Amino acid sequence: MLIYAAISGHGYGHGSRSGAILLALAQRQPGWRLVLSTSLPSAFLRTVLGAVPFEQRPCSWDVGVVQADALGADPAATLAALNDLERRLPDQIAEEARWLNAQAGPVLLLGDVPPALARLAQAGGWPLIWVGNFGWDAIYDPMGGSFLVWAERCRALYRMGQGLIHCPFSMAMDWGLPEIRVGLTVAPPRERTEALRQKLELPERSSCVLVSFGGLGFELGEKPFHRWPELTFVGTDPSAAGAPNVRLLPQGVRLLEFMPLVERLITKPGYSSFCEALAHDVGIHLVHREGFAEAPVLEEALRRHGRHRLLSQEQLRSGEWQLDQPLHPASVGPLALDGAQQAAAWLEQQALAYS
Repeated sequence: MLIYAAISGHGYGHGSRSGAILLALAQRQPGWRLVLSTSLPSAFLRTVLGAVPFEQRPCSWDVGVVQADALGADPAATLAALNDLERRLPDQIAEEARWLNAQAGPVLLLGDVPPALARLAQAGGWPLIWVGNFGWDAIYDPMGGSFLVWAERCRALYRMGQGLIHCPFSMAMDWGLPEIRVGLTVAPPRERTEALRQKLELPERSSCVLVSFGGLGFELGEKPFHRWPELTFVGTDPSAAGAPNVRLLPQGVRLLEFMPLVERLITKPGYSSFCEALAHDVGIHLVHREGFAEAPVLEEALRRHGRHRLLSQEQLRSGEWQLDQPLHPASVGPLALDGAQQAAAWLEQQALAYS
């Protein structure tokens, strides 16, 4: 069985989510062939999948929303990128269809969540399963204007799938497909916690804070960290590296590995960051994000399911991070931790049914 996973290059969260599910699938079916079709960097994919073998097809399947930075969107650039991608897709779909037809054995397509994958599925008659907590239709609709046409195109393509792995923190995905609703999709840690603590000379968990704003990052400089000399921060921002209480994330090590070592996480709204933090009972200091319809949905989900505090972008930049304040409790309670395993079992069942 060949699993052809087309993963959005919009952000690393899509790769982390699909990676967690594929890791669980590889445990169930170690002989299955995993092909990742994505523009995400190979080094990132290797970090996500670890020792599990995979092949990469370096394809760009969607645009998502072009970001001005980790906290802002650029609608004009997004429209230009959508039109450019639409011109390039026919050749890519034809090439990938030729390649898949040349492979031996049955094929299942997994989409997280580029709608154009439905056109590849149609070209070769392959079954298609979506995985996500939103589709681009739900993102483009609120943007209005020219985006409404793109939203309807996306919705029509999503409805061509055979099933949906419906992840938590979700927006509307009214695609009329059979689905399974799963819990938090989190991969297991690989690094030894105590070895990481010693390597970075970290204090006890209550004095450690993780700072992450995804693949684009967000430059804060050293100054805000000087406001919290009693705390130690782990992050990916080189501009903060000169602060004595900042440790940079070692290359090739997932943020996930540090969740058991920190008490709190400063971050933007992000699906996989939420999953990983909540799975390890890490409190989230969430920075408000504009221009992306998923952000308020994630913010409300955090209030319901995780310990949290909410920050403005001004508070982020100035260092007013409220790390000395108690976290607000979840209004509802925790989510199930075995979402990746649930998704992998259902995906295996679908693949065998269509083979």
